Amino acid sequence: MFIYLSKKIAIPGNVRLRCISWNKDQGFIACGGEDGLLKVLKLETQTGNRIWGKDLKGSQLCHVAWSSDSKILLFGMANGEIHIYDNQGNFIMKMKLNCLVNVTGAFSIAGIHWYPGTEGYTEQDCPCLAICFDNGRCQIMRHENDQNPVLIDTGMNVVSIQWNHCGSVLAVAGFQKATTQDKDVNLVQFYTPFGEHLRTLKVPGKQMSALSWEGGGLKIGLAVDSFIYFANIRPDYKWGYCSNTVVYAYTRPDRPEYCVVFWDTKNNEKYVKYVKSLISITTCGDFCILATKADENQPQYVLVLCNSIGTPLDPKYIDIGPLFVTMTKTHVIAASKEAFYIWQYRVAKKLTAMEINQVARTRKEGRERIYHIDDIPSGAADGVLDYSKAIQGTRDPICAITASDKTLIVGRESGTIQRYSLPNVGLLQKYVLNCRAYQMSLNCNSSRLAIIDLSGVLTFFDLDTRVTDSTGQQIVGEQLKLERKDVWDMKWAKDNPDLFAMMEKTRMYVFRNLDPEEPIQTSGYICNFEDLEIKSVLLDEILKNPEHPNKEYIINFEIRSLRDSRALIEEVGIEESSQFIEDNPHPRLWRLLAEAALQKLDLQTAEQAFVRCKDYQGIKFVKCLGNLQSESMKQAEVAAYFGRFEEAERMYLDMDRRDLAIGLRIKLGDWFRVLQLLKTGSGDADDTLLEQAHNAIGDYFADRQKWINAVQYYVQGRNQERLAECYYMLEDYQGLENLANSLPENNKLLPDIAHMFVRVGMCEQAVIAFLKCNRPKDAVDTCVHLNQWNKAVELAKNHNMKEIGSLLARYASHLLEKNKILDAIELYRKANYFFDAAKLMFKIADEEAKKRTKPFRVKKLYVLSALLVEQYHEQVKNAQRGKVKGKSSEATSALAGLLEEDVLSSANRLTDNAWRGAEAYHFFILAQRQLYEGYVDMAMKTALHLRDYEDIIPAVEIYSLLALCACANRAFGTCSKAFVKLESLETLSPEQRQQYEDLALEIFTKHCPKHTKKSDLDGLLEGGEGKLPTCVATGRSITEYQFWMCNVCKHCVQAQEISNYNFCPLCHSSVT
Repeated sequence: MFIYLSKKIAIPGNVRLRCISWNKDQGFIACGGEDGLLKVLKLETQTGNRIWGKDLKGSQLCHVAWSSDSKILLFGMANGEIHIYDNQGNFIMKMKLNCLVNVTGAFSIAGIHWYPGTEGYTEQDCPCLAICFDNGRCQIMRHENDQNPVLIDTGMNVVSIQWNHCGSVLAVAGFQKATTQDKDVNLVQFYTPFGEHLRTLKVPGKQMSALSWEGGGLKIGLAVDSFIYFANIRPDYKWGYCSNTVVYAYTRPDRPEYCVVFWDTKNNEKYVKYVKSLISITTCGDFCILATKADENQPQYVLVLCNSIGTPLDPKYIDIGPLFVTMTKTHVIAASKEAFYIWQYRVAKKLTAMEINQVARTRKEGRERIYHIDDIPSGAADGVLDYSKAIQGTRDPICAITASDKTLIVGRESGTIQRYSLPNVGLLQKYVLNCRAYQMSLNCNSSRLAIIDLSGVLTFFDLDTRVTDSTGQQIVGEQLKLERKDVWDMKWAKDNPDLFAMMEKTRMYVFRNLDPEEPIQTSGYICNFEDLEIKSVLLDEILKNPEHPNKEYIINFEIRSLRDSRALIEEVGIEESSQFIEDNPHPRLWRLLAEAALQKLDLQTAEQAFVRCKDYQGIKFVKCLGNLQSESMKQAEVAAYFGRFEEAERMYLDMDRRDLAIGLRIKLGDWFRVLQLLKTGSGDADDTLLEQAHNAIGDYFADRQKWINAVQYYVQGRNQERLAECYYMLEDYQGLENLANSLPENNKLLPDIAHMFVRVGMCEQAVIAFLKCNRPKDAVDTCVHLNQWNKAVELAKNHNMKEIGSLLARYASHLLEKNKILDAIELYRKANYFFDAAKLMFKIADEEAKKRTKPFRVKKLYVLSALLVEQYHEQVKNAQRGKVKGKSSEATSALAGLLEEDVLSSANRLTDNAWRGAEAYHFFILAQRQLYEGYVDMAMKTALHLRDYEDIIPAVEIYSLLALCACANRAFGTCSKAFVKLESLETLSPEQRQQYEDLALEIFTKHCPKHTKKSDLDGLLEGGEGKLPTCVATGRSITEYQFWMCNVCKHCVQAQEISNYNFCPLCHSSVT
């Protein structure tokens, strides 16, 4: 690293600077000095680009700090005041210093540190601004205006403070007057953001002047006299280890929650969960407990039981703060300072249906209990879930807990240790220690207790030993002589009560019967100690890049006895090594000997060793080896036993035992190699085995959703069921249809394929598949489900099913209830229920007409209604024609019976005058079109026809249009009659009637209300020869004998006019 000076900026007036702070976001530099100088600069020019400056006469500045968002500046004065400015130099206010209430005498600011939040916060709204004074008073604030800061009295003279890299620990350095010595004692105290004291570090030397954290928060530098001391920090990470999974938590600046990672170290897979207000992580066996706060505003907490991939299995809400949590294979124990809660948890796979349905009863039977620390439980079922006990105080609070399957140990601040039995909680014994426990751990048989106190001193206590004290009384429990300092982690072996590993500074020691082995240099946290192997994790390295954990950070150590045994076996042989293992017995050592004996085919020694380590599978394997005659066969089996599968396969093939090689690969699930061996063999391959291999490879690809590859192998494996699934997932419906066609009738796969077609709306293919497996009712249900009612009716007729009519009616009523009238019309139309469809369509048309919507839209609706009536008439004729031809009544379906009932009641507007609505709006539109095109005479004649449709179109609109057309045609007699009709309408309001009268007066004072021209229409009508047909193209009456009539609506058009049209003007059907 190379460092050099690059620039110098002069401060005007030669004012001596006392403090400086650099804003990392905008590059601003705030500085303060003597004589009240305040300046904010930006490093751009040689002299510095001044942003703003102040001159506070009579004040001396000592400290400056930026807020995390760079909007606020704090300036600490020599007199202890703190002034708040914004980043533009505007004074806001003086900070209220709650920690100095009732403080007398002189004091000054020792330090101001505002954590910028670069690594996230441990909790939402977490205090991050620390201000400390030389008299030891300190306050930690959430922001500069916090009215309820965390107050701390450190009890020492403070010289410096600083947050660690993530804002979770505040270090306060200072000195304290020793009561027994003349010189001061240098101390560094560590606090959480909420003021909880963590540890105290004593530092040698005369006077400490400053401290600073290392960037990762793992070291701290201390300036003492002319020396710099460095102290290693071992953080209390939130972490645990269960079922080959390391669970750890960290904070992120972009999220308010903790990010909890479940890292499967075996498969190198990780699962991430975000947990709000995480308090601790505790693990045991295959499960872990996440202790969290349920709500910021409520004093309730949650213990969430999770598996090794972070899936929540069972949450428990408790009303005590889980300051200490431990768990066993059956129980979770959480303790506050006054009480402890016990939960006998069960995982879902172990619950029967009866137990699941009786959760409330099991709670009453004692699955959850709570005890006050001062209670003396007898071991009977006296524990209840009464949280009122937790509210009661105690003079001797809880400081640590630990538990095994049969024992619960609770440590108290006075040094008292209380031992309880599990699962029936009863107080067995009380012990007294000469220290306050910070961390405790029981060995595997619960006979010894390891205690680490606040100073990092490790001691041991034998719980069962009976000794005689100085008074001659026999007492239970003895403090062992072993004591180690600077210990920050320890773990008992799971399978040996005399073995444990501990971390002392940066070394790991393994103890057997309190005798240490040579240390191992490491800083890892101990995960597991089992089978003479220690697994540790380098959490410091992982948390430098927590999103990408590396398997290199998991380290396995073998203890000395395992290393020595391995070396003896390699150097002096099996027989000599067996004596050493006999003297130092352990199942792991016997297994090591058995494996070495197997390698050399010493079956007798191998069997004896497997017996000693109680490995039944190993004993059985040795027996099988003894039954083999060939040495090479034995060697191949041993190679397979040790996982050297390539070597074992090669040996089998060299012995011409391809069947054994194939069997080996089948056991391993390596079906690709199985298929390769089957195809490369000299003899004929077993067809059944080939199909099995193809199907297994197909399953391999299907599990990974590689459906195209899976299809190829399923085809060769003739697996029609999985082939259908692959076609469906690939959306290859043609392939699925071909598969269905290739299946024989009544094949069990046909219904499944049919349902696949139903799910994607392929009605025809589904019907074919259902009919092929003789399930016509399912075919009809499919048609109904997919709204293919005509197909449903046809199928119902062909298979003599009677319920289709009622089903149709029920579905139609369902649609009508939901106001889906158009869907109901389409339903009736597709099912050939034209009369019902027409009734609904007429209803819609009438409603639209009342709304006075666009006339062209209303005409369309009436035309559609009339067309449905025409289809109904045609249906009736066909049904009657069938009867005339002599068809029996059975030949007609239930539908024909419904139609016959409609025929009897057909004398109404829907059947007799189906086209009246369409005619009315047709002439209404035609008259207006003719009027605007200038054919006023034709418009008046067309409007005259509207007088017959007053029941469809409001009379006021009819006669207004007629009056307008007649006036334009200068037929004032007709116009006068229209005005007379308008003035006599009862539906008009008085204002409207007056307007019509005024308009008539204005017109007829200028023009005589007399029609001079007599139209042909009037002459014919007065002749009384009956009503003539009307041309729907022009609105004129047809007097010729030659005219065109529409085949659909039966309306006429003059012969000379129809040549201008390709479609009927009224119903828009094709002109033929």
